[in-house]
Amino acid sequence: MENLVYIALFAPFASSLFAALFGMSERKIWIGVVASMLLATALVSSIILAYTVYTTGNAIHVTMMDWINAGDLNIPFGFVVDQVSVTMMTVVTLVSTVVHIYAIGYMDQDKSFNRFFSYLSAFVFSMMILVMSDNFAGLFIGWEGVGVCSWLLIGFWYHKPDVSKEENPSVSPSWAANEAFIMNRIADLGMLVGIFVIYWNTGSLQYDEVFAQLPYLSESVLTIAAITLFIGAMGKSAQFPLHTWLTDAMEGPTPVSALIHAATMVTAGVFLVIRANPLFALTPDVSFFIASLGTFVAFYAASMALVERDLKRIIAYSTLSQLGYMFAAAGLGAYWIALFHLAAHAFFKALLFLGGGNVMHAMHDELDIFKMGNLKTKMKGTWIYMTLASVALAGLPPLAGFWSKDAIIETAFNEHTYFLWIMLVITAGMTAFYSFRQIFLTFHGEDRHTALGFHPHEMYTFVLVAMSPLAVLATITGWFMKEYEAFITKLLPHYEMSEHTHHLASYLGLIVIFFALSGIAIAYLKYARTGDKAWKRDEKTESSFLYKLLKNQYFV
Repeated sequence: MENLVYIALFAPFASSLFAALFGMSERKIWIGVVASMLLATALVSSIILAYTVYTTGNAIHVTMMDWINAGDLNIPFGFVVDQVSVTMMTVVTLVSTVVHIYAIGYMDQDKSFNRFFSYLSAFVFSMMILVMSDNFAGLFIGWEGVGVCSWLLIGFWYHKPDVSKEENPSVSPSWAANEAFIMNRIADLGMLVGIFVIYWNTGSLQYDEVFAQLPYLSESVLTIAAITLFIGAMGKSAQFPLHTWLTDAMEGPTPVSALIHAATMVTAGVFLVIRANPLFALTPDVSFFIASLGTFVAFYAASMALVERDLKRIIAYSTLSQLGYMFAAAGLGAYWIALFHLAAHAFFKALLFLGGGNVMHAMHDELDIFKMGNLKTKMKGTWIYMTLASVALAGLPPLAGFWSKDAIIETAFNEHTYFLWIMLVITAGMTAFYSFRQIFLTFHGEDRHTALGFHPHEMYTFVLVAMSPLAVLATITGWFMKEYEAFITKLLPHYEMSEHTHHLASYLGLIVIFFALSGIAIAYLKYARTGDKAWKRDEKTESSFLYKLLKNQYFV
């Protein structure tokens, strides 16, 4: 098993090094193929390790070497494969493998094709270090590695200038990369303080040793450690007010957007809170703040998506909103539900982004959904994939998004945090509206693209085939929620719904479904019509203060 741990960890590193050898050479498609095969090797190893942990119930520890050994400070370069880390490993490698294969088609005309695959694989390697490390020091190394790789990938097209369009402006990739890097460095300072506080008071950075000593620490120390660690999580997972970099990060290539939003970078903050759950369980005030902030961000991001015209930015806002749901669950003590939503979300979010990349590719980099319409006749496969992913995002049964999102909303009700519950229910309706506003304006209604000189076409068949595992998982993941609960709660705390909540569970679920269906119905009536009832631009609405407030991201 030890060899499989090293294969899962270092196969992405080998992939990155291999592509880097040809970084300055002319574009070679086979480099992308080899890089993808190495990622697939990491995926297979992760699946075998997941099966081993599932059947035995035991974690696998490996120590590669003693990294720092000075006085009382001993930090081994060690890794742990337990229920939490193996979940992340499987999600990261699966989504990354699909994204690598997708990128072979998406980036096939880019002169820096080889360099792109080197950066992309390094990104995955950094995330694997982050989730597999058995101590806070190793986690921080992966944490910073993810940050550096995101800077390289968001700014990959560094030669592109700002795009100054009245209705759909964007910043340059270089600006977006620097914004993400600097904002995360500010948050990382908080995280570094938290790690120092932990070491100063426990004498260790090993997870098991630190968590064993937490009950003996003072309340003030625990609170400081929890707050500072969460500041780091706020930066990586783009929580208010450190969120503005996330939408600007859309200036990077679409495969990068899919990887950042589905399986790497932005999920790291949620992972940190879940991994350090013994600390947050002992600081209820900090945990409630996390839940409250997560709920606010879920609503806040969804409201901005209501008026956004840029296809990728709409999906980016949905990521920000869903991260809010995850933090709401973690803050309320339902750590395993937060992790399950993270995994389910990764599949349908990657599918959405890759589908969006297909549309962008077909429309010659045009992202304004108001310039599209009726694309389903030209891009049937992409239409099916994106509709499926949007149903999952909207939280409708039987797709994956329903089970995890419904459990989070039910948790808010169970904890008697009724205001949070109301906000999350309303946000579910808003999510359904903007998800299908995007679908209807892009794939249904009047053809607006032909008059503008666009002649879209479907993406390569092998790309659509590569996306199919995400479509399957976006559909069926929720069906295994009970089995996953039994697996993950061997490590994470079991979360019990009260008898009262159990009795009302069906009604609570129906309320969420009603709001979601209402959002879809409103989007259909407004945007999916053709002929005389087709959507017409409403200048009165667009000149209103509320519209401008949302369009300008609350002027933050």
